Amino acid sequence: MINRTSQTEIDSYLFKGKAILVFGARQVGKTSLIKNTIKDQSYLLLNGDEPDTQLLLENITTDRLKALIGDSKILVIDEAQMIHNIGLLIKRMVDNYPEIQVIASGSSAFELADKTKESMVGRKEELQLFPLSYGEMVKHSNFIEETRLVPHRLVYGYYPEVVSNPGKEEKILNDLVEGFLYKDILNLEGVKKSATLHRLVQMLAYRIGSEISYNSLANDLGLNRLTVEKYIDILEKNFIVFSLNAYSQNQDNELKKGRKVYFWDNGLRNRIIKNFNPIELRDDFGALWENFVISERKKKLGYENQFIDTYFWRNTQQAEIDYLEIKNTEIEAFEIKYNPNQKVRFTKSFTEKYHPKTTQVIHKENFWDYLI
Repeated sequence: MINRTSQTEIDSYLFKGKAILVFGARQVGKTSLIKNTIKDQSYLLLNGDEPDTQLLLENITTDRLKALIGDSKILVIDEAQMIHNIGLLIKRMVDNYPEIQVIASGSSAFELADKTKESMVGRKEELQLFPLSYGEMVKHSNFIEETRLVPHRLVYGYYPEVVSNPGKEEKILNDLVEGFLYKDILNLEGVKKSATLHRLVQMLAYRIGSEISYNSLANDLGLNRLTVEKYIDILEKNFIVFSLNAYSQNQDNELKKGRKVYFWDNGLRNRIIKNFNPIELRDDFGALWENFVISERKKKLGYENQFIDTYFWRNTQQAEIDYLEIKNTEIEAFEIKYNPNQKVRFTKSFTEKYHPKTTQVIHKENFWDYLI
């Protein structure tokens, strides 16, 4: 079993009188993480994907639920976003039976968080689980082996089942996209046009590393701009993509409303565009490398609970910096280039205005310093 970085964190939350909410995309290992947490405990595990479980819990009283749990010390509700009034149900359990540990997982941050937000203030601990990370795999195998596999990860990504089944990557990713990718979005978020959503995801996949325009996407899809914004927001809240906004302090020559969209997993992105060619045969290699480095960096920051704002920067003369991290007004600026010999210059219009704490180039011979 591959040890997850979140294991220590979730273990520390047990039996502290609060519910534990675990968010993450489908198939990233939420259930495995939870089962490893509770393996030595008495527990009841309910699957919110099952219609009979949904029916059972929809209007159940707290007393009936306590009777159902019996002598178990832990109640686990997997895919809890599928349960009607799940927030109220968890709140009642925490308030009335604090000795019973409630753990709920969800593959839609929007749906589960929305259902639990008001009712769960002060009653929950949250953690987000990502696909496996470079850092986790280095600890699982070793630094040399995992670093050698990075070209493979750029193509097939880090979903646990993909990593654990070499030779079957394309089938697993195909099953993942066909079976789960849009399931919660279509079922829960009121998205009716599945073909349009699929086209939007494809368009985003082709444009990783490039600035996107809501208006341009809307025109291409035959939608209005607000609908495109809504769909991308839903994709983010279902852990398929994340975005970087353009950083600006309202200088006249700066891009102020730009946005880039990246995928949490390279393999998922490559399946969406149906391209599993090795990196040496690809013309999107630079975008794959940028997506890999930024997504892995954000996984690391997330697992370390570092609350850092992330951006890119560009001005109207097309000078650009790939990635910024800002904490306590201090700016660190990064260019992401695979080739360590590629010449990189941080434009004076940025450095003289913002005086970044550091300027760094992340390339194939130092990337581990930023991802472990």
